[in-house]
Parts: sequence; structure tokens; C-alpha cells
Amino acid sequence: MFSLLKIISFLLGHMPLGLVHILGRVFGRLIYKYDKKRRKITLDNIDRAYRDELTQEKKQEIAQKVFVNLAKMFFEFTRIPWLNQKSFIKLVKVHGTENLAKALEKKKGVILCTGHFGNWELFGASFGHIGFKLDVVARELDSPVLEQFVKWVRTRSGNVIISKNRAMRKLMRRLADNGIVTILLDQNVALAEGVFVDFFSVPACTNKGPALLAATTGAAVVPAFIIRHGSGYRLEIQKELELTFTGDRERDALENTARCTKAIEDIVRKHPEQWFWVHRRWKTRPPQTGQPI
Repeated sequence: MFSLLKIISFLLGHMPLGLVHILGRVFGRLIYKYDKKRRKITLDNIDRAYRDELTQEKKQEIAQKVFVNLAKMFFEFTRIPWLNQKSFIKLVKVHGTENLAKALEKKKGVILCTGHFGNWELFGASFGHIGFKLDVVARELDSPVLEQFVKWVRTRSGNVIISKNRAMRKLMRRLADNGIVTILLDQNVALAEGVFVDFFSVPACTNKGPALLAATTGAAVVPAFIIRHGSGYRLEIQKELELTFTGDRERDALENTARCTKAIEDIVRKHPEQWFWVHRRWKTRPPQTGQPI
């Protein structure tokens, strides 16, 4: 089965990019039309985030584009293992590598702060193509065959995948070796794992692990995102975040998680159609508020 998935990936991954975008638009619009459950989650999330800032028509337009972006991502995922340096340079324009290099000069490692934005699978592969190998924290898939295939795709550019369930010690070792670790920080977590910080002015339970990791290791935290731009992408590596270290572990975790989340919100506000709105970002609620939303 794994071999069959590789063959399918080869065939789909070598389609002309123009055809990929056409198929993405067609399938994305069809899924938006017929997947009522995920369409509702998406529209509810956009409505909660923007409230009266946007018209209903604009919210629906963004929602449909979200599904189109995800459909394009599916086809583009099959291209990732077959990218060489020439095809990568043609597909992705890179900005801000000096920010990453400067952060690495401290010799305490770098935590990339990012989210499910643009094409986050291509995001990871891009760093390998520009000479920076990543350790990426990811949840293992339920299907062993799909897990094997996805892991194969994700590691083709030299990255290492670390299981979310056994991450902290491995991440600390990698940072001690001045490595670069990546944690996607924009999904809902359980109350025990996170802190509540504002995301679009609504409290969202957010993984405090990266903030605690930075406090423990002294690693730099650098926001980075890959943005769909025309027929290609722009990889944007921003300047290191200024973090707060007062000695109050929980207070610092709250403040620094809020700063990382603000960086994610800023990029989503610029390109809302490229974020993963189909996820129930505000599912976990503060105890006093009662039911999930």
C-alpha cells in the first residue's frame, strides 16, 4: 500500500502546476458546497473572529477560498517529495533568512512559531531546501500506512519528525545542539496543556509548551509563515520575538504565548483565506464560561 501511495504521489506530483490549481478550485468549491458540517464550522469561526467587521457575503467568500486553498494543498502535497533545488526556487521565494541566521548565532537553538497557514506542509520542506533542517512536532496519524507515507514526504528534505506524545526531552536536546524546532501553535488544546490568550479578541486555549521550552532553554522564538502568492509561495521568516522572563513561570508562559499568537493572528488577518478555519479553535472554554463554542 505504501508503494502504491508513492506511485500515486509521483503521478499527481508531476502534473502541471496550472492543472493543480484548476483541480484545487473545482474540488475545493465542491467540498465547500457538500460538506455542510465543515462549512458550518468554518463560517461560525469566521463570524466569531470578524463579527461586524465583514459582511456575510465577504465571510462566505473567505470560507469558500479556505476550502479551495486546502484542496490545492492536497495536490501540492504530492509534489513535495519530488521537488529538487531548481523546481523549489521556481516555486518558493524566500525572505528573511538573515533573521534565522541571527537567532542561531546565540547558540541556544530556535523555536519557529507558525501555524496551519498557507501550505504548512511545504513550509517544513522549504527549510530543508535552503539549508536549515527542522525537527517538527506532529501528531501520529491513526492509519499506520498513511503515517508511513506522510512521514516519508515530510522527511524527504532532511527534516526529522518528533511525535507530539514524546516531544519535550527530544526538543530540549535539539535546542541544546543549536537546532531548529517547529511547533504549530494555532490549534485548540485541552485545559491542562494550555493557557487562554486572545485570538481575534476571543480567549483561545493555546499550547504553552513553546513558551515553557523557550524559558527553559533560552532558545530564540522566530515567527515564520509560508504565504500563497500567485502561482507560487513566499516564505517569510520574521525577526525574533522579544519575550518576557520575569521568573514567574506561569505569568511568563501566558505573556509569551500571547505574543506568539499575536504573530499568527497578524498574518491571518492579512490573508484570512489561507488559514485553517475548519478547526474548532475556540472549543475549550475557560471553566467559568461553561459550554464549548
